[in-house]
Amino acid sequence: MANQAMIGAEYRLVHGTATCRSPGIKPGVKTNAGPPPNVGHVVKLSVIVPFYNVQQYAPDTLKSLRANARDDFEFILVDDCSRDETPDILARAERELPGAVYVRHEKNGGLATARNTGIDKARGEYLTFLDGDDWLAPGYYPQLLAAIEDLGVDFVRTDHVQCTARARSIHRVPHGRRGVVLRPRDIILPADRSTSVDYAYAWAGVYHRRLVDRGLLHFTDGLRTAEDRPWIWKLHREAESMAVVGLLGVYYRRGVASSLTQIGDVRQLDFIRAFDQVITETAADPDASKLLPKAVRTYCAIISHHLGSIERFEPQVARKLKAMSAGALRRMPQDVLDEALDSMDVQRATRLRRLRRRPAAAGVAA
Repeated sequence: MANQAMIGAEYRLVHGTATCRSPGIKPGVKTNAGPPPNVGHVVKLSVIVPFYNVQQYAPDTLKSLRANARDDFEFILVDDCSRDETPDILARAERELPGAVYVRHEKNGGLATARNTGIDKARGEYLTFLDGDDWLAPGYYPQLLAAIEDLGVDFVRTDHVQCTARARSIHRVPHGRRGVVLRPRDIILPADRSTSVDYAYAWAGVYHRRLVDRGLLHFTDGLRTAEDRPWIWKLHREAESMAVVGLLGVYYRRGVASSLTQIGDVRQLDFIRAFDQVITETAADPDASKLLPKAVRTYCAIISHHLGSIERFEPQVARKLKAMSAGALRRMPQDVLDEALDSMDVQRATRLRRLRRRPAAAGVAA
């Protein structure tokens, strides 16, 4: 746990936002006509920021963006069909925040869809993300941009500060080599330790536009949770170069009551669809025999985590969680699953083996 006073002295904090992540449906998009008058012709960095019903916090998020503005930066503010005063706040920001570009969904689409809208709108040579419940240290983005330009890589990953109520703790990318060019697929393993693919936060880094051109930066449309997981695995399997830098500047708010990670409803079960995608795509990789044990073990750990806190789910959702998780275990490569369970601690392995023996339930789909 980092010392709160130390972190506060290092950065003049701008308090951030909370967001309720939302069910994914195909959105209609209404955007401002023509090029925004407050963005220069050449855009170096595009920052994509989804908002949903955050009227209480949006002004502070925008204040932290203002403290990072530069003539060649744009801030794409995607309102995901908020029902409160958020759209009015963002409409004002388009006029007042340098580089602001306001986009509004006519239907609620969820975080992955909102990010995709921002990617499609972005004009920058580099792209990054910020969630509505996070905030930034002043001057962070110019430092982040300088890091990726100096290293010349496809993407850069950074540490962050996690904020739970008044507590502050520094969370680091789980890879020790800093400031050197790496081949992303080389740091997916080992299977039994936390690695870079387990640090799935999209906003903890910056990405070159060539990743968009190669189809590697978009998210799976409509995923309502775990949307970062297929995305981070695809980046590590298919991008050519990356680096990790010890740069702090993103403040990640945890424990917000309205955040989807705190709500035990059916949207949480999208983690199964997300990890099914990871398994399917990794199985098609030339190095599948090496990489699948990591993907399967991680999937098992996430299933066990949700089962271990099943009391937070509504009863009907809890039953569906068990049935869908049992189906997921049966879909995994069984020899790889056996090895993964043998490598896990007794409590988790027993829980998953018991679930694996559960009879298949008719009519339950991921």
